[in-house]
Amino acid sequence: MTETAIEAEALGRRYTRLLPRRVNWALRECSFSLPAARVCAVVGPNGAGKSTLLALAAGLDRPTEGAIRVLGRSPADARERVAYVAQHKPLYGQLTVLDTLRLGHALNPARWDQATAERIVAQGDLDVTATVRSLSGGQRTRVALALALGKRPELLLLDEPMADLDPLARHQLMGELMAEAAEHGTTVVMSSHVIAELEGSCDHLLLIRRGRVRLQGELEDVLAAHALVTGPADASLEGHTVIESRTTGRQVTALVRRGGPLPAAHEAAAPTLEELVLSYLREPVA
Repeated sequence: MTETAIEAEALGRRYTRLLPRRVNWALRECSFSLPAARVCAVVGPNGAGKSTLLALAAGLDRPTEGAIRVLGRSPADARERVAYVAQHKPLYGQLTVLDTLRLGHALNPARWDQATAERIVAQGDLDVTATVRSLSGGQRTRVALALALGKRPELLLLDEPMADLDPLARHQLMGELMAEAAEHGTTVVMSSHVIAELEGSCDHLLLIRRGRVRLQGELEDVLAAHALVTGPADASLEGHTVIESRTTGRQVTALVRRGGPLPAAHEAAAPTLEELVLSYLREPVA
C-alpha cells in the first residue's frame, strides 16, 4: 500500500452547457494530498465540487486540466483496488439482494469477500430474496455498502452515503463502516453534510468551496490551529488571521487561525468541527 491515497495537482474539471452556452468549472486549480489508512472527510456546500472530485478519483470522469493519482497510479489503473458508492446508489432494481451480491462476486473474483458482504446485509435484517427496487432508501444504501466492502478495497470513496438514512440507522451503519475500515486498514474518503457526525469518525479534513480547496489537514492539527475567541470589540487581534467575526454590542466573537498567544482581554475556546467548517463556508474567500 502507498502512503498517499489521492494526490491532485492543479486539478480542474470544466463542463459546458449548450443552451444557454455557459462554461462552468466544477473544480479549478485543486492541489492536495490525502494520506492512506485514514478516514478523510470531504466537506463543502452543494455545488462545491465534492461529487466531481470523487468521480475523478474513481476513474469515472477525466480532468480538463491538471492531474490526479490514486494509490500511486492513474485512476483507471487503480480501479480494481478502489470501491465507489455514488450518491444515487445505482443498483439493478430487478435483482434480488442475493443476486446483487453474486454479481459483485462475479465482477470481482480475485478480491471478493463474501463473508463481509453477507454480514453487512445481515446486520440490517434484510430479506435477501427481496428485489432491490422493493427496498427502502436506507436498505439500498446498506446493499450498496455491502457491495463496496465486499470488494475489499484499499480505497473506499463514499459520496453522501448516509443522506437517506434516519439518525439511528445512520449512526449504526457509520459504526459498522468504521469498524470494517479499521480492521482492514482501508482508506475512506467520504463527502457528507452531516458535519457533527464526522467529528467522531474522521481524522483528516478536506474543505472545498466554489471548486477550490480552502482548508486541508489532519483534523486534530486543523482544530488546534484555530480558536474561538470572545472579547471587547475594540481589542486588537493583530497577528491572528480572522476567519469570521460577529459583533454583539461591545463584544466580538471570532474564529481565528492562531498566530501566537491570544490577547489577555479575550477568552478562547477550542472550536468544534462544525463551528470551524461553517465559519469557512460563510466566508467565501477564507
